[in-house]
Amino acid sequence: MKHPVDVHVGKRIRHRRWMVGMTQQQLADSVGIKFQQIQKYETGMNRVSASRLWDIARTLGVSISFFFEGLGAESTETAVETDILANKEAMELVRAYYAIPEAQRKRLFDLARVLSDAA
Repeated sequence: MKHPVDVHVGKRIRHRRWMVGMTQQQLADSVGIKFQQIQKYETGMNRVSASRLWDIARTLGVSISFFFEGLGAESTETAVETDILANKEAMELVRAYYAIPEAQRKRLFDLARVLSDAA
């Protein structure tokens, strides 16, 4: 049975990998494992060891704590289900947003804030 924390960490690995535009094969090559192992990590089928998580974090350019964000005092199953990054459309939006040059991105952010306040 999958542990909810392993599922959450796997989702965060997949989301970050996707955000930086890296394939499972590229991530696997970078950390010295087969891409099938990355698949198992991302689904929560296999638990990620501390040293492997360290390598993955360095490759993806985040701290290890990134993979645990969203887990708190509440039920870990609830935290996994309410992860906004689990929505593919939200992930595509975030990726597109960060592809915009910084000055234009700030203006877009300001516009989004005004629109959400008006709703």
